Amino acid sequence: MHTEVHVHGVVALKNGVTQAEVEQALRSWFDYVDLDGLADARSAHQDEPGVVFDRRRRVLDICWTGWVGRNFQRALESAFEALCSYAEQAVGVEVTYYHEDGRDERTMAFVGPSQEAIQEEQRRSMIEDVSALMSRHFAEGEIGEVLQLVHQLFERRWNTTGSALDTTVARGTGAPTVRTAAGKKHLH
Repeated sequence: MHTEVHVHGVVALKNGVTQAEVEQALRSWFDYVDLDGLADARSAHQDEPGVVFDRRRRVLDICWTGWVGRNFQRALESAFEALCSYAEQAVGVEVTYYHEDGRDERTMAFVGPSQEAIQEEQRRSMIEDVSALMSRHFAEGEIGEVLQLVHQLFERRWNTTGSALDTTVARGTGAPTVRTAAGKKHLH
């Protein structure tokens, strides 16, 4: 059974990173979906650019949709783990699966130059998400109480394990899955 997936994010790259290095880092993803390289990394949707290396801006711009099977997440995580050594700063990349039964499943993968940078991006992302969700119903002071707890959880995890929040694989590529209502395709 194949599932439609959308991968979306912009990864800032270190100065001097080459297209060949980016393609090598993304090899597990490209091999999984049978692509030779960036030139073939077009999206299944014509209005999306696919996976584009912009050497001038030093970014990898990802807005790619394709049909994948059950092991895609592992291939993507491996690719993003390899991409970490070329990342200028930590960033979250949104990965959304659109299941045939109408469920949408959103995850975040993180790419960054170090465990510390990835953890800070995970923390920032979580704070942003929790704040937005709670602001609909609670006052700023109440939100602040919860955000303090989120900060404490991240600190405890870091102090206990010595690494970033790790929910699926090492090097900070994993994140919790969020299931959303059907019909929210490609809203970015």
